[in-house]
Amino acid sequence: MSRLEGQRTVLAAKFEAILPHLDERQRRLLIGAEAQSLGYGGIRAVARATGLREATVSAGVRELDSGQAPLGHIRRPGAGRKRVVDRNPAVRETLLTLVEPDVRGDPMSPLRWTTKSTRKLAGELTRQGHRICADTVGDLLREEGFSLQSNAKTLEGKQHPDRDAQFHYLNEQARNHQDGGAPVISVDTKKKELVGPFKNNGREWEPRGEPVRVDTHDFPDRELGRAVPYGIYDVVANTGWVNVGTDHDTAAFAVESIRRWWSGAGRAAYPTAGQLLITADAGGSNGYRTRTWKTKLARFAAESGLAITVCHLPPGTSKWNRIEHRLFSHITMNRRGRPLTSHEVIIESIAATTTRTGLTVHAELDTNQYPTGVQVSDDEIAALPITRHRFHSDWNYTLHPQQTRDATAANNPSSQAAANRTPTLTQHALQNPELTGMTRQQFSNLIDALTPALEVQREQVLRTRRGHERTVAPSAGAKAKLTPADRVLATVLHLRKLATMDLLGQLFGVTAMTISRAKQEVRPLLETHGHHVETSTARFRTPADVATFLASNPTPAKIKNTS
Repeated sequence: MSRLEGQRTVLAAKFEAILPHLDERQRRLLIGAEAQSLGYGGIRAVARATGLREATVSAGVRELDSGQAPLGHIRRPGAGRKRVVDRNPAVRETLLTLVEPDVRGDPMSPLRWTTKSTRKLAGELTRQGHRICADTVGDLLREEGFSLQSNAKTLEGKQHPDRDAQFHYLNEQARNHQDGGAPVISVDTKKKELVGPFKNNGREWEPRGEPVRVDTHDFPDRELGRAVPYGIYDVVANTGWVNVGTDHDTAAFAVESIRRWWSGAGRAAYPTAGQLLITADAGGSNGYRTRTWKTKLARFAAESGLAITVCHLPPGTSKWNRIEHRLFSHITMNRRGRPLTSHEVIIESIAATTTRTGLTVHAELDTNQYPTGVQVSDDEIAALPITRHRFHSDWNYTLHPQQTRDATAANNPSSQAAANRTPTLTQHALQNPELTGMTRQQFSNLIDALTPALEVQREQVLRTRRGHERTVAPSAGAKAKLTPADRVLATVLHLRKLATMDLLGQLFGVTAMTISRAKQEVRPLLETHGHHVETSTARFRTPADVATFLASNPTPAKIKNTS
C-alpha cells in the first residue's frame, strides 16, 4: 500500500468515528482544520476520505480563516437538499450508458467519438432531462469504480507461433557464444532526433520562470537535419557504442556501425574471438528480409575473420530487445528536457550516460553518405558464404569469413559457372523426412492414397475443357507437367512453408503458376483424407539453401514441427 493510500485510510477511519457525533458547523470546522494541516492537496484528500464534496471542505477552511462565527441555523438531521442520485435514481444508469456505449449502451451514442469529460457528460445528461453538474458526475463515476487513466501499452498484437521457441533458441546461442569467450551484442537504431532548438520531452531544474526557449514548430533544420543513432550494446562487458549518423538509416549504415564498434572496442576486448553473435529486431535496417544487411555483413565477416551469427527477435517483439532496456532507456533519461541543439550536444550527452551498474557509453559522429534503394540480385545472395540454421533459417543464420563465391569466381571462370548453376535436387532428395515432416513410407502411402483421386480430377478437368468425352487412349496426348507424386510433394512443401512458389517452380522445373494450380488440386484432397500438414521452422530462399540443408542433415530424422 502506498503512503497516500495509507493516509487516506487513516483519515477515513478517523472521520467515520467522530463525524456522526458533530453538528453541521462542527463537521465543517473539523474537516477544514484537517485539510489545512495536510497542506497542498489536503482538500481533495479530506473530501475523498469523508465522501463529501470538495466545496464543502473548502467552506470549512474559509470559516476557519475568517475568524468569525458562521451565520445561519443548524439544520436538523436529514434536512437539506437531497442528492441528485437520490431524487433521480435513473441518472446513474444513464451515466453508465454514456461512458460504456460499447458494452452496455447505444453504440450510436453522441459521446462515442468525443472526449468523455465530466463537463461533457453533465451536458449530455442535462440534454436528456437529468439536470446535473460536472462535480456530481465525477462523484458518481468514482462511486462506480471509475478513475482517470491513460492508455497502457500492453497489447503486443498477433504473436508468432514460434515466438517462445525463438527466444529459447536465441538464449541458447548467446550462452554458447559467451561460454566460448565470443562477444554477444544487441543492436538497433534509436529514435531519430531533430537537431536544433527543438523541444525535448522531460524537465530540468532551471530558475523559476526562466525555462529554456525552443522553437514552437518541429520543422527539421535544412542544414542540421536529423541525427540517426545506431547502438551496439555489449551484453557481457555492459558497454555501449553509439554511431550517430547524419544521412539515412540503411543496412550499410548499420553494418558500418558494427564495424566501427569492432575496430574501436570489440577487437581489443575480445582479441582471441573467432565468432560474433548479433541479436537484432526482425525489421528495419537490420531486418531478416533485408538483402543488403546480409551482403554487408558478409564483407565485414571477410574483413574481420569472424564467423558472424545473427539471431533475429520474432516479429512484434522489438520492445524485448536488450539494447532498449540496457542502453537506450538510460540515454533518453540522461538528456531529458535538454534541447539537442547540435550534433556535438548529442554526442556529448550520449557519451556522458552512466548507470550504477557500471554502464559506459562511447559515441561518435558518422558523416558518411548512405544512399537508399540499393538493389541486391539473386546471384549475389546465392554467392554469400551463409549457413542457415535448421531452426527458422530465415531468423537464424551464420555468415562465414571465407571469400565470397563472386570473388573466387573472378579468378576462376569455371567456378563462376558452377556458382550460377542451380543445384540438381531429385524427387527422392526432396522427399527427405526433414523436408516433408513424415517418413518416406508415410509419404509413399500418402501418394498412393491421393493419386487415384488426382487422376480422376485431371480427367474431369480435361473433359470440361474439351466439351466431350475422350476420343483417344488415356496415354495419348500432351503429358502433365507434374506427375501426381510431384504435385503432392510440391503441395506438402509449400504448406510446410519451407519455400515460396517461385522457389518450388525452380526445384520442379515449372512455373510458379503450375505449382499454384497443383496446390489448388491437392489441398482439398488432403483435407478430405484428414491429413494435416505441420508447419516447419526451416525457411529456404534459393535451391542452394535446400541443397546445403540436406547436405548438413544426411540422415533422416524427425524435424521439429509446430502446428
